[in-house]
Amino acid sequence: MAKPYQRPDVIKTSKKGAAKGSGGQRRRGLEGKKATPKAEDRVYHSAHKKKLERQRRDSGRHEKDKADLVVGRNPVVECLHAKVPAEALYVAQGTAHDDRLSEAVALANAKGLPVQEIPRRDLDNMTGNGMHQGIGLKIQPYKYADVFDLMAGVRDRAQTGMFVVLDNITDPRNLGAVIRSTAAFGGHGVIIPERRSAQVTGVAWRTSAGTAARLPVAKAVNITRTIKEFKDNGYMVVGLDAGGEHTLDTFEGATDPVVIVVGSEGKGISRLVRENCDVIMSIPTEGWVESLNASVAAGVVLSEFARQRRVAALKD
Repeated sequence: MAKPYQRPDVIKTSKKGAAKGSGGQRRRGLEGKKATPKAEDRVYHSAHKKKLERQRRDSGRHEKDKADLVVGRNPVVECLHAKVPAEALYVAQGTAHDDRLSEAVALANAKGLPVQEIPRRDLDNMTGNGMHQGIGLKIQPYKYADVFDLMAGVRDRAQTGMFVVLDNITDPRNLGAVIRSTAAFGGHGVIIPERRSAQVTGVAWRTSAGTAARLPVAKAVNITRTIKEFKDNGYMVVGLDAGGEHTLDTFEGATDPVVIVVGSEGKGISRLVRENCDVIMSIPTEGWVESLNASVAAGVVLSEFARQRRVAALKD
């Protein structure tokens, strides 16, 4: 007897095949589910963005509190001579000795600093590279002053204040040089922005030749607002920029309380800061010289202002 026709795309299952059931779907449905992730752990939730921002701020505070490390034999010796506040001297194991390394160790011992010999790998990790010449000096975090305390201190001492405000200065060597010039010519402090600015690190300490230990440096959250506070307290704000209505040869207001604003060699003074200056002053130079380095310009102006103050004092 012929078999009945069966479509090739239909598979006939035997009654003795797999038992009927849900395929485990009901059992899985009865299983307990995992805990719902916290809102801050869900990448699409606004709380997650707030968590990341909080972590970034906390990381920034940690970086501010972290001690600086000056590396290289000459820089370390220079910092020790400049009496930079340090915590320890690190020397990598197996480092070849020379006169500079011996001098650094002798200076550290004379100052009572602990000298620690550590594996070279550890010093590599601390510096982020191997360009340390086998030596590193741990610098204490700089303690910044408060702008209002500086103004109050000058007023209480009945002095004629002279401050330097730095705008867009990102090179710590320029910062250190400005600190040194401000101290040398009778200034009362340097103010830097809290963000996007060079900080008082080991490089700035070294360039300042130790004057950062005696001349206060303050941080300002908003430079424009700080300048307005100086003006409200009777200070004249002088911005250094090319093409100013005054030159150093014609300006004679240095005997009054004054704030000197110095911008970077490339960007100069930012627009809002410039608009809040009482005077924009340029420094006369040879025509073929395009501009002066920021720290050099600050030193030239500070020297002239100090001269005007000495002349006025002799007349009195």
